[in-house]
Amino acid sequence: MKLISWNVNGLRAVTRNGFIDQVKKMDADIICLQETKLQNEQIPEEILRLTDYHQYWNFAQRKGYSGVATFSKQEPAKIKRELGIEKFDSEGRVLITHYDSFVLFNVYFPNGQRDHGRVAYKLEFYAELLKMANALRDAGNKVVITGDFNTAHREIDLKNPKSNQKTSGFLPEERAWIDRYLQAGWIDTFRHFFPQLKDQYTWWSYRFNARRRNIGWRIDYFMISENLLPHLKQAFILPEVMGSDHCPLGIELAF
Repeated sequence: MKLISWNVNGLRAVTRNGFIDQVKKMDADIICLQETKLQNEQIPEEILRLTDYHQYWNFAQRKGYSGVATFSKQEPAKIKRELGIEKFDSEGRVLITHYDSFVLFNVYFPNGQRDHGRVAYKLEFYAELLKMANALRDAGNKVVITGDFNTAHREIDLKNPKSNQKTSGFLPEERAWIDRYLQAGWIDTFRHFFPQLKDQYTWWSYRFNARRRNIGWRIDYFMISENLLPHLKQAFILPEVMGSDHCPLGIELAF
């Protein structure tokens, strides 16, 4: 099974920029999208015509903001769209789909903001999501967590670590939460295969020709529970795929 995750930073915009062709080219079994930035009535017709996929959506209450979608060739047995906490659930940040072989979390983690005004909110979200994922894993499920985590974990995960020590997305308290996920037994699949590989990013600022110069951050992840590791065959990043300020990333699982 090939799983893809992509923060599209506005699904309507990326649809105008070749998204459908990219979906067909990637030929994934499951595609997880974040920051769709639309409501149900605004889903582009081209998306609705992707009949190879069952489509599941979680919209933010606020228009043009946040939102996640999971496109799946296989119909999941169960779908959940909330953590059970209103201040998180109103922002449409989570889609949990249960399959025969694993449970999949598609997540758009909060941004701490330039003024750090939402860092506390972000860290609480990290804590609540980890609690739910751990509970499912501890009940015997194999679990995948993917999406835009909005945090670069280590210095190798962004181009300019020294100048971003006080930037949300690389604050010590944010990075410590990635550590907590790993300490709880979750595996960063890309680093599992490529522990020292540099200059591998999933997000670039629109400013300063950052993408062309590869001045980026690796803030999007596929994390898996340890009981899925025997099934993990590959992890990859697709920086050549354009249309958003993020690029897609993926894993391949074999059962």
